[in-house]
Amino acid sequence: MKGALIGCGFFARNQLHAWAEVPGAEIVALCDRDPARLDETARAFGISRTYADADEMLVREDLDFVDIATTVDSHRPLVELAARSGVHVICQKPIAPTMADARAMVAAVAESGKVMMVHENFRWQSPIRRAVEAVRAGAIGTPFFGRISFRSGYDVFSGQPYLAEGERFIIEDLGIHILDISRALFGDVTRLTATTRRVNPRIRGEDVATMLLSHDSGVTSVVDCSYATRRSPETFPETLLEIDGTEGTLRLDAGYRLTIQRGDDAQVEDVAPPLLPWAERPWHNIQESVRTIQRHFADCIAAGTEPETSGADNLKTFALVEAAYLSASEGRSVALDEI
Repeated sequence: MKGALIGCGFFARNQLHAWAEVPGAEIVALCDRDPARLDETARAFGISRTYADADEMLVREDLDFVDIATTVDSHRPLVELAARSGVHVICQKPIAPTMADARAMVAAVAESGKVMMVHENFRWQSPIRRAVEAVRAGAIGTPFFGRISFRSGYDVFSGQPYLAEGERFIIEDLGIHILDISRALFGDVTRLTATTRRVNPRIRGEDVATMLLSHDSGVTSVVDCSYATRRSPETFPETLLEIDGTEGTLRLDAGYRLTIQRGDDAQVEDVAPPLLPWAERPWHNIQESVRTIQRHFADCIAAGTEPETSGADNLKTFALVEAAYLSASEGRSVALDEI
């Protein structure tokens, strides 16, 4: 399959490295409005065909898919352009600025008969994947409680300064990943309650969020996120898990240590992700998941199946983000039916 990457910013290099390791897929063209960034990326990855305009690129190039790695406000026009052009699409998260935009995007691609997947990569991290598979296989019986936690003081703003500028921050940028992990583990959500706080005075949005989720399955989960937590050793970018089931417990602790305990029997497993040749610590956990999710996208297109993090599925995760902001702003519990 021949693809094009739209957007050559901070995270896009991970996607380009990963595409080079996806069998049966190749990025043959790049698009970015910043000529210096476009040229630098093209030279670094040996891609000769470059464009400043996505519409022109889709007219001139014979493509099977586009990988949209731009900021959120551009997602809808680019996804709808891809749909009109008859190509498959993978789009960065958050899917859109609003639920109305997100629904329109998913509908446009569905009407074109093509595949849409959202680059929701945290559930594809190998330590998280191992935990999800264990829970789904009944390793601890039927789950009834879970805590999914991401707490850090890591300076994410130096590499992505725009994160400090938006009125929304941690739920939209990071919490969406952690909420999606909760959905992957326990299924869809009926009700959500959230509180938020801004600790860092140099940013506009919230940098702490705590969310209580009631799932259709009967599980209660707590999703907590913080970029204001000072501790040593720093655990960025690890997501920690604590899950209770009718037959035992599962914990994913710092240092990628997975413990599954049933009665007095505790099985401990090192689930540290591999350090890929192009990756670097501490980002290697996320970088490996990029390769995994892009392989999943290519495999689904080849098999004619729907991706696990399809556009339609991601509407449910994005609804949790919207419910969290509504809950925090109005100080109440929000039923997902409202969203």
